[in-house]
Amino acid sequence: MSPTYRFSYGPKLVSGPGSAAGLAELLPPGPCLFVTDERLLALGLMETALAGLREAGIEPRLFDAVEADPSRETVMAAVAAGEGCASVVGFGGGSPMDVAKLAAYLIGRGDDLDAIWGVGKATGQRLPLTLVPTTAGTGSEATPVTVITVGGGEKKGVSSPMLVADWAVLDADLTVGLPHDVTAATGIDAMVHAIEAYTSALLKNPMSDMLAREALRLLTAHLGRALAQPEDRAARGAMLLGAHLAGVAFANAPVAGVHALAYPLGGHFHVPHGLSNALMLVHVLGHNFHAAMADYAELGILLDPTLAGEGLQAQARGFVEAMATICRRVGVPTRLREVGVGQGDLDLLAREAMKQERLLVNNPCPIGEADARRLYAAAL
Repeated sequence: MSPTYRFSYGPKLVSGPGSAAGLAELLPPGPCLFVTDERLLALGLMETALAGLREAGIEPRLFDAVEADPSRETVMAAVAAGEGCASVVGFGGGSPMDVAKLAAYLIGRGDDLDAIWGVGKATGQRLPLTLVPTTAGTGSEATPVTVITVGGGEKKGVSSPMLVADWAVLDADLTVGLPHDVTAATGIDAMVHAIEAYTSALLKNPMSDMLAREALRLLTAHLGRALAQPEDRAARGAMLLGAHLAGVAFANAPVAGVHALAYPLGGHFHVPHGLSNALMLVHVLGHNFHAAMADYAELGILLDPTLAGEGLQAQARGFVEAMATICRRVGVPTRLREVGVGQGDLDLLAREAMKQERLLVNNPCPIGEADARRLYAAAL
């Protein structure tokens, strides 16, 4: 860990059950591009938020065509829908929030999307942006990153401080109706963010470590409760906060190998992002074990204080085993074959994972194409 580092705290935060009703207080006058998806619209989750905007005289221009693994075409359609808007709200999981981030930037700045892929290339001024997560998983409301699916199932990202929202709204009421499988997979997703931030090779720092540890503590302590008692707003709120803190952590100490291997599963097999992370987590932890042993040991003690009297390797092994146990207990699929991946797909997945250079450089130890294929094979 370098003694010199920079840290960004991310968006301002509003938190509490029902807080999405007050969105209008966070936005400037004028029409608002409201980015979401059809499923959330059908569930009626945004009715209170939309009513609050209308009562305040802010016209919400609804864009609900965001799909899982949103495409470049979807982003550009959102930009067209938002022409003339004064602000942007992203309401939903990671996909609507990612589209909202790019739309706010492209409407405000007018840049060509193809000119800003990568890190630090989006430097202009975006529209005012507020993000409202409806899952406790992606942490996208806290990060400067957006990921879009382009031609051939490949995922590309834009990472820039200009994509950090002005406000994030954590409203536990919006998550109480989440299905069991979504709560489980997104909860694991948030844990992966915390773990990969804590072990990030290049930009790990004391601030990101502090947030990653607290995120993992909150998430592991409350996921079981949120699954067993879906309307427990205290547990749901703790999950949202844990996911948010993990987002702030990995916005500063970026994610790595688990995500690099997860992205091809989403791009080519349409596996939900949280589930794809869960499928690869334990295998990548094993690959990184010796390089990240000291960090894993610290996280092992965090999850099980009785490990404090054990040796470093036992502590680290306890952490890996604890994460494997959590994945089993929450009931997410644990094998790639359960999501339609076969032996004949391994070469494609390994090649595609190598395109995620911005993530692979953060891994505690190298992952080459042969390593990636081996890890996918282990997950079959």
